[in-house]
Amino acid sequence: MTQWNEKDAVAATGGKATGAFAATGVSIDTRTLGTGELFVALRGENMDGHAYLAGAREKGAAAAVVDHEVKDAGLPLIIVEDTHRALEGLGKAARERFKGTVLGLTGSVGKTGTKEMLKIAFSAFGETFATRGNLNNHYGVPLMLANLPPQAKFGIFEMGMNHAGEIRALTKQVRPHVGVITTVAPVHLEFFESEAGIADAKAEIAEGIMEGGAIVLPFDNPHVARLKAAAQACGVTRIYGFSEKSQASAQLLSCKGEGGGLVVEAVIEGETLRYRLSASGTQWAMNSLAVLLAVKAAGLDVKKAATALAAFSEPDGRGRVERLAWKGGDIQLIDDSYNASPPSIRAAMITAARLHAENGMSGRVHAALGDMKELGRDAPKLHAALAEDALNAGVDVVHTVGKDMAALREALPSARRGAHAEDSGRLAEKMLGLLGPGDTLLVKGSHSMKMEKVAEAVRAANGKGRKAG
Repeated sequence: MTQWNEKDAVAATGGKATGAFAATGVSIDTRTLGTGELFVALRGENMDGHAYLAGAREKGAAAAVVDHEVKDAGLPLIIVEDTHRALEGLGKAARERFKGTVLGLTGSVGKTGTKEMLKIAFSAFGETFATRGNLNNHYGVPLMLANLPPQAKFGIFEMGMNHAGEIRALTKQVRPHVGVITTVAPVHLEFFESEAGIADAKAEIAEGIMEGGAIVLPFDNPHVARLKAAAQACGVTRIYGFSEKSQASAQLLSCKGEGGGLVVEAVIEGETLRYRLSASGTQWAMNSLAVLLAVKAAGLDVKKAATALAAFSEPDGRGRVERLAWKGGDIQLIDDSYNASPPSIRAAMITAARLHAENGMSGRVHAALGDMKELGRDAPKLHAALAEDALNAGVDVVHTVGKDMAALREALPSARRGAHAEDSGRLAEKMLGLLGPGDTLLVKGSHSMKMEKVAEAVRAANGKGRKAG
């Protein structure tokens, strides 16, 4: 379906068209560009999209947005002064023509998984578009807006940040009817003086919420009063909260592992619901409450959405559980390698120990942990503090990667110290000789630590895994 032609693109960007075209979407990366899409040649510190125009043409691009005339481009062009501003213009125009309901979400952890959960829930009521992957920054948000199908009923947009003011700029582009904050945690402390500053930055999402809109907040978070005050200061009066510890708009009553997934019981706006998630980490139960409150805020059937959530399982690298053949027996791999923060590692270790018992594993619980980035001057202290969490969770052996994780290693009793390496590739080599039948292995670390290499090495050594359950 055509989303952009030369007339609409010119109106959105203020540029000049060199020819006619009909584009099915927008792309900024020739590696993922689809046939018939409009390629926007962005400039950055380490790249220039104009160098890839030939590749865009070969991939079947319908046209390209450029910041200067290009001879022999071989495809229609939209010539603009600044391609990033042009991308934002496309996003703005797409948002203005969209007649459906828009949701925006942010949070220190759990954004991408919650976004996928929101997509499943809202798809029960009509065509739903959601941010692809984690395209949630100053390039990704306008790109996703530019791809918002005008005929869809719902649009879901993830917004990320590591500095104050970034969410403010993104939410004013998204202009959500419903905003969601998953949580506030000590992530990106390198760029903030305190955790309260992170809360203020996340609360910026309220600045873009449409008049009469709503926001969903984590009521168990220590910064919830700050989040509420910020929302109210922006004129948001419809405030929903999810909680495990106290009564709120949505309260978690119980969450039990069953058949490789979770059975959740909760009260949502006075209605008791029991529903299933095909995911293993108990943090998903809390996130599902936020999702169901977003459904409620949008005026839709919460029970129908809860039923749909049975289709939700962990995205790749975010806690997916696999059973792998191993030395005459099998092991359980929990691949949570995509990213890490203090609260997410704590939750992952608790989940790993629980699944070890629930799935009848007879060996030891291993955790292979890589450095958590952007924690600032308190990084060694925050890493070392995980030692107590590992002991409390019941992790038998902790393997570490990186300079900061060395502080965790030192804080552990000697009997709980496993292998240590400066990079994930070296730890991957060591891990193959450290696991035995019946063991559970949790793999987790910040994205830049490439902890997926450990999970990949285990899979490659023992054939194709199968999901536990």
